[in-house]
Amino acid sequence: MYFVFDLETVPDISLINDLIHQEPITPHELEENSIELTNSQLSDDQKIQIIGTRIGRGNSGFLPPMFHKVVSWVGLWVGISGNPKQKSSWSGEEEKEGLKLLFDELLTYKDFNLIHHNGRGFDLPVLEYRALKYNLQMPPRMSHKDIKYRYSNNNIDLVDEFSNYGASAWPKLKHLGLLLQIPFKQVSEGNEVYEQYKRGEFDKIENYCYEDVVATYLVWLHLQFTRGDLKEIEFDNLKKRALNKLGEIQSL
Repeated sequence: MYFVFDLETVPDISLINDLIHQEPITPHELEENSIELTNSQLSDDQKIQIIGTRIGRGNSGFLPPMFHKVVSWVGLWVGISGNPKQKSSWSGEEEKEGLKLLFDELLTYKDFNLIHHNGRGFDLPVLEYRALKYNLQMPPRMSHKDIKYRYSNNNIDLVDEFSNYGASAWPKLKHLGLLLQIPFKQVSEGNEVYEQYKRGEFDKIENYCYEDVVATYLVWLHLQFTRGDLKEIEFDNLKKRALNKLGEIQSL
């Protein structure tokens, strides 16, 4: 059984404040970020900006995984044949409870497999850091060689699949949608999640997360068909159902 999943996260302001307390922001950093304030006057957004400059941001513009907290997750159980079985999800402020729910969900199947888009580079490290923070035990399967081994068929990262494990450029999910002529990223964009979080719009965040999961599933279906692992009639049926679900999500 495969678990197609995605996380939505926001900067961990508490951790950023702890870092600033231990290593105060310097006048040079304020100047570098065009900020004319003292440490005590800085807004959360300005702290994120300065710390992002200090510790670096990835190609996505996000802070490193350690500096994120989870505010939503969505998972879709899919059979080996590609047939979707069940959706599970969570969103909210109580991150520890959300992580417990996710880890419990993953215990539904002993030998589950994973499908994601850049999960190795972001989502999976985030989960491990947050489990460390809250002293939570992750499902044993998460540390099994089937999941940890980069070239495993049991832990499918679409960016690795399409880039030949870094030999070429990593594709964005939105661009894969353009290639397949499927409208991904219609609900929201990743850089909008923090603003939605500040407004308490968890329903919108979760809906965006769900859109990404269905988009990831659709790309995986296309990949399975292209590689000859799905018959055309099965592919057409599964794709039609997934497109209908995507349309429902985008109409909310």
